[in-house]
Amino acid sequence: MMKKLRVTVEGKSYDVTVELLGEGSAAQVPSAESSSHASSSGTAEPVPSPLAGKVVSIAVGGGQQVKEGDELMILEAMKMNTHVYAPQSGTIERIQVQAGDNVEEGQSLMTISGV
Repeated sequence: MMKKLRVTVEGKSYDVTVELLGEGSAAQVPSAESSSHASSSGTAEPVPSPLAGKVVSIAVGGGQQVKEGDELMILEAMKMNTHVYAPQSGTIERIQVQAGDNVEEGQSLMTISGV
């Protein structure tokens, strides 16, 4: 089965088509729309890792205010950097990883409470 995806590399987006070879388990990642709705309630929402990789750097600190789309951290997988952006505006409540940590796809990297 073929599937169309959008991939962002170093800030540039590419539309690609991939062939799915077998069934695997997929992590459920909330969409930006569902996260923005959650922000109005003021609850803390996890920021899941979009892929398995290594944390290269973290651009924010606990208690920091962020806006939707702000860069939170950089992950490296297969020698390529992937930027992780805030899915909603709010306050960084807790950072659950540090630079150098290996993370799994779907793992919570940090939590953001909505404003």
